[in-house]
Amino acid sequence: MTVAIIPARMSSTRLPGKMLAEIDGLPLVVHVLRQVELAAEVTRVLVATGDSQIAEVVRHHGGEVIRTQAEHLTGSDRVAEAVSLMSEQPEYILNVQGDNLHIDPDTIDSVVRRLRQGGAGLVTAVTPFPHDIDPAEPSKVKAVVTPSARVVYFSRSAVPAGGPWWLHLGVYGFSRDLLLRFAAWPQGSLEKSEGLEQLRLLERGIEIHTVQVSRDSCSIDTAKDLAQARFTPFSTPRQ
Repeated sequence: MTVAIIPARMSSTRLPGKMLAEIDGLPLVVHVLRQVELAAEVTRVLVATGDSQIAEVVRHHGGEVIRTQAEHLTGSDRVAEAVSLMSEQPEYILNVQGDNLHIDPDTIDSVVRRLRQGGAGLVTAVTPFPHDIDPAEPSKVKAVVTPSARVVYFSRSAVPAGGPWWLHLGVYGFSRDLLLRFAAWPQGSLEKSEGLEQLRLLERGIEIHTVQVSRDSCSIDTAKDLAQARFTPFSTPRQ
């Protein structure tokens, strides 16, 4: 069983309340929910939140909600709590960040298929860094990726110097065991310094492998991102 969980909260650091920001008549979190529900390799999709406003909106639009504590260190910590509250015991869990506007279901499926192959601790998605985004922009996370598609490091800085740069897409594929171990570990110094949860795994020697996809989503990290998403027409999401 493979479950996709979208962690959502109102108190985003850079853009508070963005999960309920309307784009083309729908809240951001609902856009993401509907795209993830189209993934063929996912058995069940839930939104994990400690906020009643988000829960009510998701349910109003037909989504499934699991209520968690109000505060968590990271989205993956929230996803881990959600899994611990489930009666089922899924083998694989995807943490799909709720700000990935129009995330392609094929990206979700690619992460699941790579996860099932084995040999990787965590599987995540990256795409060649878009030409229209400044690599120095700290809200856009860069992944340093080896020729074998393994991640060496994640950073908000433009690394490696001079490129090539890979943009990290907020999709994490865990085994159940690894996710629960992740949540039991304290934050390390690199995670705290960069503010990136995936570094908790690298600091403990867990290999992170990537699936490399074409640009397929717009991460809404700042007010500028939100304004651009409302202004710029997107290709029609797959139905």
